[in-house]
Formats: sequence, structure tokens, C-alpha cells
Amino acid sequence: MKKLFFAFISLTSFAAAAQPVLETGSQRPMPDTWIDASTKHTIVRLTNLPGSNSSFYFHNNPFVGDKMVFYNTDSSKSTGRRQLYTVDLKTRKVEQITNQGSPMNGEIVSAKGHNVYYQIKDSVFVTNIDTKKTDLVFVFPADFKASVTTVNADETLLAGYRSTDAEREIYRKNPAKHDYFQKIYEARLPRTLFVIDINGKQLKPLFTDSAWLNHVQFSSTDPNLLMFCHEGPWHKVNRIWTVDIRNASKEKAKLMHKRTMDMEIAGHEWFSPDGKTIWFDLQQPRGSTFFVAGVDVRSLEEKKYKLDRNEWSIHFTTSRDQKLFAGDGGDPGQVAKAPDGRWIYLFRPEGDHFKSEKLVNMQHHNYKLEPNVHFSPDGKWIIFRANFEGTTQVYAVKI
Repeated sequence: MKKLFFAFISLTSFAAAAQPVLETGSQRPMPDTWIDASTKHTIVRLTNLPGSNSSFYFHNNPFVGDKMVFYNTDSSKSTGRRQLYTVDLKTRKVEQITNQGSPMNGEIVSAKGHNVYYQIKDSVFVTNIDTKKTDLVFVFPADFKASVTTVNADETLLAGYRSTDAEREIYRKNPAKHDYFQKIYEARLPRTLFVIDINGKQLKPLFTDSAWLNHVQFSSTDPNLLMFCHEGPWHKVNRIWTVDIRNASKEKAKLMHKRTMDMEIAGHEWFSPDGKTIWFDLQQPRGSTFFVAGVDVRSLEEKKYKLDRNEWSIHFTTSRDQKLFAGDGGDPGQVAKAPDGRWIYLFRPEGDHFKSEKLVNMQHHNYKLEPNVHFSPDGKWIIFRANFEGTTQVYAVKI
């Protein structure tokens, strides 16, 4: 398999050298590393393959040790294929992981086994990040068209959802989110949650509901705890739920946060690294007062930290010790209508609120691409994706 090797320069030493002070996105291309003129923080480009390079969605773990998995879409018109790669965050060595001839979907990494799972049509595959060996995991039956989205903590189960042909037809006829979102919610079509035994190659449906079950995530530590959401207009749904897969049913699903006022919204939920808390974006009411809130998965006790309008972010995340949070900001067209929200933020909890620090000026970034922040494994960098150089690349900003 083809391998690409980039400079053997550590992220830290690379950033330590004298670097230009520039407005981020003010030139194309930017240098490999620079100091943001607005924030004085060092930024390093982690990817430089031709085409589009995309890091994972905010709640999907991309890390195995010091390596980060990402997607590259070949810019060649003859292939235009999307493949998985890794970048070593210490050496910046880039390796190609997959070489598939058909479109791939999935951002499922198991740090335990150093494996990455993905789906091609009706088949689920696994590729080992170290050996590059690929195996077929499961083929969905013809009468059970479904998608896998997550792997559990001990890498014994995959989970996902099954949708209907009627739902897929709505997508086909209404490809833009602002067109399909309300239509699918109102259709109340059945969705089924399921798990796949990785070793036993067995499919087990958990339950079906006439609701848009989505954002399916296993707990970061409990192999039996599955989180999912009731998708739809956030002010109309009680969104965040969990279920124990050992005794799963619609009736035994557990609501994590119940709305308390008209137009309240809660969403973009994710598990804390220790699995004890589900964090989420909370607005009471929508577009007015902003919080990052957390609910204890056992006691349902909640805590919340207030943010200013400009500090609201499309997605938030937390460090492994939960002492720091980060956000990817948003433009004026987002729900917060923030006049000055286009920043990568670092947040420090202080009492009942966040104290913010701006890390990256994102004024030249088009927020149709969500930056999706991640803390690096050593907690010293925030990793994000952006298009301010004209193509999608992955960057790290030093905290």
C-alpha cells in the first residue's frame, strides 16, 4: 500500500522556531506554521495532501496514541476517491491506511485495538492502523439496510441505526438540510437501533421507534451504555437519551435532559472522557441565553456554564481532565446570530460561567464547513479543520 512520509519534525519543536506573525487566512497558501496576529497563538498545518483533508466530527474520537486518523479526498479527476490516513502528531509522518475503490463512510476508531471501522454499501470493514490489514466485519441482510456509527469501549460491539426507504426518498428529493430536516421530523417514520457483535458477526436489533433516532454514540468507558438523540427541530424535541443495550427497549430508554421552558433547546451532545457526564449545548431559550451543560449519566444531576453570545460555538468539546473546554465559534448566520463569533475558543470554567480565550481568528473561514474542535491527546493543542486557504485542511493551535 502506498505510504506518504512528511518531515520528521515534532509538533512542539516545529512551533518553537521563529515564525511569521500573520492574520490567519490573509494569504493563500499560509506558511506551514505561523503566529495568529490577533491571538498570538501558534498554528501548525497538520495536513498537506493534495485535495481535501478533513478531521472527524466533534464527538468521534480520531486518536490512537499519538496518531490522528483523517480523510483525504483525492483532487485527481480520474479517481476523486476518499481514503483514510493517519498523521503522527509528534513526527508529522503521514501514512495512507485504506485504498478502497468504492465510496467509504464512517468515522469509527477504536484506540483499544488500533482499528478503524467504515462502511462500503452494505458491508462493514475494519483496517488495522498499524499493520494496514483489512478484514470484512459484517454484511447487512438485503432486508436490513442500515449504517454503523460507533464502536464500544472494549471493541466488542458496533452500533447504528436503520432507516426506511421512505426516509431515504425524502433525502433524495430534498438534498439540502433546510429542506429535508422538517420533512423527516414530521414524517415520524420508524428507525431502529441495533448492535453488531464484532467477533460473533451477529446483528441484534435493540428497538424501533417512530422517531428520528440519530447521533448514536457508545459511552467512552461503559461498553453497554448507548446514547442516541431524538432528532428534529431542537425546540420541539427532548433530544438526549441513553439505553443499556443488555436490556434495551423504547420504554427503558432514559431521558437525560428534559426541556423546562418554551423554545429551550439542548443538543450536540457528547460523552466526557471518563464516561460519567454527557455534555451538551443548552440555550434557555433558543438564541437568547447560552450555556454548556453537563448531566451525570447515573444521578441525572446537572451543572451548566454560561457563555456570551459571541462565545457560543457550533460544537464544544472538553479536555481529558475536564478542566478545559473548547469551541469552534460560529458566523452571524448561526443560531446565536453572533456579530463577532468567528473564533476558535478555549474556555476555563469559573464558578457558573466560562472565561474565554481566543485561539484562532476564523474571519476568513467559511462556516458552511464546521471546524469541529478536538483536544490533542497530550492536551496541549486544539485540532480543527478550516478552509481559509481555499481547500479544507487540518490545523493545530497551541494552547
